Amino acid sequence: MTNPEEYKIPVAERLKRLPPYLFGRLNALLYQKRSKGVDIIDLGMGNPTDPPPDDVTEKLREAVLDPRNHRYSVSVGLYNLRRELSRLYAAHWGVELDPAGEVVATIGSKEGFSHLCLALMGPGDTALVPSPAFPIHVYAVILAGGNVINVRLAPGPELIKSLVDVTTHLQPKPKVVIVNFPHNPTTMTTDLDFYKELVAYAKKYNVMVISDLAYGLTTFDGYKAPSFLEVPGAKDVGVEFTTMSKPFNMAGWRIGFCAGNADMCKALAKIKGYYDYGIFQAAQIAAIVGMRRFAETAPEQALVYQRRRDVLCDGLNRIGWQVEKPKASMFVWAEMPKAFQHMGSLDFALWLMENAEIAVSPGGGFGDYGEGYLRLSLIENEQRLKQAVRQIDRATRKYLASVGSAGEVGPEPVTP
Repeated sequence: MTNPEEYKIPVAERLKRLPPYLFGRLNALLYQKRSKGVDIIDLGMGNPTDPPPDDVTEKLREAVLDPRNHRYSVSVGLYNLRRELSRLYAAHWGVELDPAGEVVATIGSKEGFSHLCLALMGPGDTALVPSPAFPIHVYAVILAGGNVINVRLAPGPELIKSLVDVTTHLQPKPKVVIVNFPHNPTTMTTDLDFYKELVAYAKKYNVMVISDLAYGLTTFDGYKAPSFLEVPGAKDVGVEFTTMSKPFNMAGWRIGFCAGNADMCKALAKIKGYYDYGIFQAAQIAAIVGMRRFAETAPEQALVYQRRRDVLCDGLNRIGWQVEKPKASMFVWAEMPKAFQHMGSLDFALWLMENAEIAVSPGGGFGDYGEGYLRLSLIENEQRLKQAVRQIDRATRKYLASVGSAGEVGPEPVTP
């Protein structure tokens, strides 16, 4: 009989290809401290704390009371929901989509992205992923059996050049390129000229494009994020993912979309047909109401994040950090102060949790090119963000005073 202490579950090889979860230690420490009553200000996960629009939650309540909405839905989403997404694209980006064949509703964009990789990729296939990268952009490819080649994230023309260089020297050629603007975690933005070059590249080298536009409606200071699908011919080579999580504060509702190339949408729909029965129908009905008011709701929420961005960035710069204000997303990408660079981003994040009672995401968790940076989310209100800056300032000054480098943090402590 096998000794239970020696027996190990024979997990699939694909799981063995996944690296240790870098955020695990942070999450464990966060849970431990909160269980002891410590008030950690959480700037780590991009998990909205603001409520959805009132009319959306009211429609959900109404739809929940209808017993017909508790049955299985359809895996690709209600037609009326897909049609509403098509109308949003037409109104905001001037893109025409066929809701019947060019839109699939997904259980959040993360699920849709993962299942699309499963539909498109397998052993021997390669995806090009700019790095730093949102983890699922890498791990979904790995879980599908494919290989990932990281290309250093850079502004438009430089990124296209890197993609071309890798593609021309790689055999077999890459099958997919994944782009994400406005970018998570770095907040980098792009313009329509980049997407024009990307479409030309994809057609020349016969590469499929997956664009993640999760933060396309969360933009600041008059900047309007373009859609990959705005480019003529984009639907010939790729699809784009959007989500209601950020602009509508509906993260837990798990409502996202894949739109664009009909064959890629069909492949995703086929996979989903085997895996799920779709999103809870009452949530889909309520989401339709939300999207009908996107032109009012999304800009209002973006202004909330813009004000928080100003509070956090101005505060960090005031205490001696060097932080640029992002033009989009719900994050700030901050370079670590020089005096703390020796720690590495994970250890510095753990140090901030322990000494400043602040949770942040280490840049190294998004790939090697993210090392030396932190990602700070804008989910807390303005007063909590001001408090976070004060706590960071006190903790870093105390540490640097102990090693004789207090002058490297900033000229004066922040006034409580």
